[in-house]
Amino acid sequence: MGKTILTVDDSASIRQMVTFTLKGAGYDVIEAVDGVDGLAKMGSSADIGMVITDLNMPNLDGIGFIKKVRANPKTKFVPIVMLTTESQAEKKQAGKSAGATGWIVKPFKPDQLLGVVKKVMR
Repeated sequence: MGKTILTVDDSASIRQMVTFTLKGAGYDVIEAVDGVDGLAKMGSSADIGMVITDLNMPNLDGIGFIKKVRANPKTKFVPIVMLTTESQAEKKQAGKSAGATGWIVKPFKPDQLLGVVKKVMR
């Protein structure tokens, strides 16, 4: 399996931080600016081993993105971690119901992100 991680976030600074952290740990990273872009990039790369996605994004939010990824037989088992400012129990439950594997609240510590990646990466 590949060590490629797709990060989906409308914030360029968050994408940069996630990419910097993951590349420093030896992972390849593909960046997407929203759920629509994320789905397109997932479709064009069969080697994605994990997805890290924001919740609140334009065009297609994190919950909608996860539901679409889970509906595709090729990607339905790819681990997906939400990386978001949202920490309410009902938001976490909505993410879990959609198929999120895990949840990290922003701001994140690089070690925390890498710990979650090591746990869920296939």
